[in-house]
Amino acid sequence: MSISVAPFIISLIISIRLRKHARVNTLPEQEKLLKYGFYFSVFLISVEAIFSILSITQWFWGLYMLALVIIPLQQIEFRPLRMFIIAFVPFVIELVISDLTEAINPDFFKTSETYFKNAETLTIIWMIAILFSQNRQSKAAEKERQKRLKEDEINRAIAIRKVELEGLVAERTAELTEQKEELEHAISELRATQSQLIQSEKMASLGELTAGIAHEIQNPLNFVNNFSEVSKELLDEMQTEMDKGNAADAIQIVADIKLNLEKIIHHGKRADSIVKGMLLHSRVSSGQKEPTDINALADEYLRLAYHGLRAKDKSFNASFETDFDETIGKINLIPQDIGRVILNLLNNAFYAVTEKKKQSGNEYIPTVSLTTRKSGTEVEIRIADNGNGIPQKIIDKIFQPFFTTKPAGQGTGLGLSICYEIVTQLHGGQLKVETKKGEGSAFIIHLPV
Repeated sequence: MSISVAPFIISLIISIRLRKHARVNTLPEQEKLLKYGFYFSVFLISVEAIFSILSITQWFWGLYMLALVIIPLQQIEFRPLRMFIIAFVPFVIELVISDLTEAINPDFFKTSETYFKNAETLTIIWMIAILFSQNRQSKAAEKERQKRLKEDEINRAIAIRKVELEGLVAERTAELTEQKEELEHAISELRATQSQLIQSEKMASLGELTAGIAHEIQNPLNFVNNFSEVSKELLDEMQTEMDKGNAADAIQIVADIKLNLEKIIHHGKRADSIVKGMLLHSRVSSGQKEPTDINALADEYLRLAYHGLRAKDKSFNASFETDFDETIGKINLIPQDIGRVILNLLNNAFYAVTEKKKQSGNEYIPTVSLTTRKSGTEVEIRIADNGNGIPQKIIDKIFQPFFTTKPAGQGTGLGLSICYEIVTQLHGGQLKVETKKGEGSAFIIHLPV
């Protein structure tokens, strides 16, 4: 192969690439000059092939290739091809230096020909590396360009669709305005209905309390009546003793009457507290927290719930257990609201064990437990039963309004949702449930101290 084949191929590659760029970017003058350069390279390789005057044509190859890389580097129109041209610069420079050295000092060139060959190899490696890198960059740039074109196309489609949607929105505005007014009216009616349902739930719980209250209030009233009758008899006896002049016996009878009166006062106050509790429960909550003995509150509502169910259903029978933490003391809460929560959870617990009792034999003992504990900055109230438990598939729904597992007519579905709202929103606490199929459930109230 002739030594000038490499310069010809390199110049051909550079020339074709530059002409393509000039054609695409409408550079007629540069394209014309590059076309003449191409003809010149064809002329040189032809002269070499015909006349074998390599010693003369190699100078022209050097000058032509220097012009082919230096001139485009200085023109702003060819700046996008800068890296492409730079890839060939070392090869061209090495070619020119090699030809000059061979012409000026042939002996030195022969002794150093190995170095020139190595240098030529390095320039070819350099050229391949730069062209490979530029090719990758070009592909990445083309990919990015295609991506931008696609994005532009999508944006245009979005813009067209946006105009269409704006037209549809304009057409629907009047309808939506009318529907909005209808919905607002429906929401107002729904809120009014919900308020009525909540009040009905509240009154229902009050109704459940009535029987229990009647039972609880009967005991202190019986004591008041009994001690009143005994005191009347003692007064008659004291009158008789005084008539006889037995002052010592009369004084002893006075002491007995005083003791009876103290018991009458005690049981009268007990009846008064029960009545006040009923009024407190029926009254609209003021929302004001006050120091409250949570143990006493829980115990009172447990007994009211139990005796209320006993009064409604003579066959009802269940045992209940209490375990109160006496270190809790009084905590700030809204007593009528927390009392409503405890009552609702207790009624649910007694209902659960009653239903299981209907399904089980005599070996089953329905049991409800009420426990209080203080843990750090929280008070825990746990109401547990040994009923059938709550199915896992509905465990996430039990605090939703109007959701109930009771038969139609036996529950509004608002009890637990109201309890959840009272505990979480009004008291900043938590209401959780633990359940195990066939073994029972436990509702745990966490209240901040």
